[in-house]
Amino acid sequence: MLNFDDDIVAPPAQNLSNGEPARAASNPVAPPSPAHVADYRAQMNETGKPVENDLAAQMRAHTGRVRAEDKRVINGGADVNQLVPFKYNWAWDKYLGGCANHWMPQEINMQRDIELWKRPDGLTDDERLIVKRNLGFFVTADSLAANNIVLGTYRHITAPECRQYLLRQAFEEAIHTHAYQYIVQSLGLDEAEIFNAYNEIKSIRDKDDFLIPFIQTLTDPNFKTGTPEADQALLKSLIVFSCIMEGLFFYVGFVQILALGRQNKMTGSAEQYQYILRDESMHCNFGIDLVNTIKMENPHLWTEDFKTEIKGLIKRGVELEYAYAEDTMPRGVLGLNAPMFKEYLRFIANRRCQQIGLDALFDKAENPFPWMSEVMDLKKEKNFFETRVIEYQTGGALSWE
Repeated sequence: MLNFDDDIVAPPAQNLSNGEPARAASNPVAPPSPAHVADYRAQMNETGKPVENDLAAQMRAHTGRVRAEDKRVINGGADVNQLVPFKYNWAWDKYLGGCANHWMPQEINMQRDIELWKRPDGLTDDERLIVKRNLGFFVTADSLAANNIVLGTYRHITAPECRQYLLRQAFEEAIHTHAYQYIVQSLGLDEAEIFNAYNEIKSIRDKDDFLIPFIQTLTDPNFKTGTPEADQALLKSLIVFSCIMEGLFFYVGFVQILALGRQNKMTGSAEQYQYILRDESMHCNFGIDLVNTIKMENPHLWTEDFKTEIKGLIKRGVELEYAYAEDTMPRGVLGLNAPMFKEYLRFIANRRCQQIGLDALFDKAENPFPWMSEVMDLKKEKNFFETRVIEYQTGGALSWE
């Protein structure tokens, strides 16, 4: 049975062609001339020297064939445009797994959700609040994650296998945002209210305010790795997004919507969340592998002071997500209540700490929702909502053993 914390392993697949995304040409009709390219490559920074991370400079610096042993996740010396030879096979396996799990929101039937939502007695006020608060957080959360990948993380990672997965992950974040929009549209909710919730609902805004400084660090055009301070800032951001955002901030919402589905309510929405949870589980595990590889290649970054700081950030993440649980569930509903989530979040926080080599933060924390593992057990003819066959993967067959 696949646990929501387990790694997802894809079987060997045929080689896929790959190329780095081309830079946009300044001429929309014809490609730029050689002279134009030369001018672009000669762009200078304030010191009068070529920009260090300029793609043209990188290409000029690498004239020999790439060796796997020269690759590094950050501050690498190998050509980032050459995918092979592989060094980080775990990243490539996750890329193949993501491709095999491809799905689209429109594939899922929302008719029962629409009928239930429109019925005055279909859902209680507390259940409706859960749905709206969930969507209010998630419709922008995955956009924040995508922006962090595309505008920040990607340009600082120098292992092309890892970059390949990040491109897939960014696309999956777009699919998730699409899924939430599809739910909002299907239910006929006030789009302005839902999409602006991160500005209007304090528990949602507080989580986003916690994340935004770490996005700004990596998206700052002047930020460059290569010093211990900068490399620690990058590592900290990766931990925040893999262990706290995708590995903690999403789980109260997942439990709530999947609990509705277990009671045969909002089954289409719950099915979408089920697939999103599977994607996010892989995102979390990829991020943790990335963090651990950077630690292994740069052990000087993993200082006692740095570990203490990370523990403090994870504790703060637990506090923010529990405040969100209290806001979304002011009273008990669906057999759940906010205090149950305090134990759950502590359990998950301990798990994340252990995955990156830190001691557990909370004593004897246990999982009060063991059925979450059952939700992720997709090896069956239909999912537990019995709405559609779930054998939707493309490419090679996916192993869940």
